Amino acid sequence: MKFDIELDKCVGAGVCAIAAPKVFDQNDDDGIIVVLNPSPSPDQEAAVRDAAVRCPAAVIKLTEQ
Repeated sequence: MKFDIELDKCVGAGVCAIAAPKVFDQNDDDGIIVVLNPSPSPDQEAAVRDAAVRCPAAVIKLTEQ
C-alpha cells in the first residue's frame, strides 16, 4: 500500500494520528498531518485505511499495490 497526502486540504482534526499513530502525527503549531512512516508495514495497513476513511477532509489517498 502507498498513500499520498493533500496537505493543503488538511483541517487538523487529528483523526489520522489517533487511528494510525505509528504512521501519522500532527504538527504542533497548526495540527496539520505529519507523515512519520511513508512506507507502513503490512500490519499497519488496516490502521492507515481506517485513518483515510475517518479523515473529515479526505486528505489521505490510498493506492493499493
